[in-house]
Amino acid sequence: MSTALKPPIAFVSRHDSAAWLLALGKVLPGECVLDEIEVSAEEALAVEIALVADPDPARLARFPNLRWVQSVWAGVERLVPLVAERNVPLVRLVDPTLANTMAEAVLAWTLYLHRDMPLYAQQQRQRVWLPHAYAPAGELTVCILGLGELGRAAATRLAAAGYRVTGWSHSVKTLAGVTCLTGESGLREAITNARIVVLLLPLTAQTHHLINAERLGWMRNGADLINFARGGVVDTEALVVALDEERLGHAVLDVFDEEPLPAESPLWNHQRVTVLPHISAPTDRESAAQIVASNIRQFRASGMIPTLVDTARGY
Repeated sequence: MSTALKPPIAFVSRHDSAAWLLALGKVLPGECVLDEIEVSAEEALAVEIALVADPDPARLARFPNLRWVQSVWAGVERLVPLVAERNVPLVRLVDPTLANTMAEAVLAWTLYLHRDMPLYAQQQRQRVWLPHAYAPAGELTVCILGLGELGRAAATRLAAAGYRVTGWSHSVKTLAGVTCLTGESGLREAITNARIVVLLLPLTAQTHHLINAERLGWMRNGADLINFARGGVVDTEALVVALDEERLGHAVLDVFDEEPLPAESPLWNHQRVTVLPHISAPTDRESAAQIVASNIRQFRASGMIPTLVDTARGY
């Protein structure tokens, strides 16, 4: 199909789209990729493919004849209800570069907690000179909740760094060097035995507030939490109570129910919380654009749509 005969591809985002359009234009020279605000009403009727980056899902209503939607972000929970209602296939970004970036972040912030960096930072502010005992990585159990693409990469990286690693997932998984658990009893075992619990689960109806007051109570006294999943996976009020009561040591939070985190949130000033601005694993535009371009070329050549999100499961 010549470029002139191809319908435009709409790019829909709540954020500045210029950098994405530039990256996509480099790898899709035969396609017309437009910011959705530049797509005319007539062109919108012809759009078959929408590329989306954390969009307002309602914006997709402009395109009634979509064949499929490609997310250029890993998270798709905002889109699932809309595409399920319209029965439009949704494709999630699966990018090894993203998985590697997340694994790096999980290792970095695990080391941050393992080596007592929050405590030493507090001591510095108080001008206290007090060394604390060191525990080797091999004596610490780190639990990864969620063994999808990102979770498997993170678990493998932690195991290579010498940590004892336990992974939990809804379905049975096998991963070298990692004790893999499933089911409610497996979840309790994973959480109870961990020194650090890392969340890498998608946000679904089943995982919303998975980490609630009861499950926070399963965590060993002084254990730490890292949430690199979605804010809704954790009951924030219950987490703050556990931290206030000093049952938990520290929480590293990169995701929140509302983002940006409101200025009035008590999390900003909580001495047992590290607030990050959703930076644990930013999408690499160049790598993601190559993957998206390959998917589009495959579709143009054969009509084949890439592996889809299971909207019933939510990921």
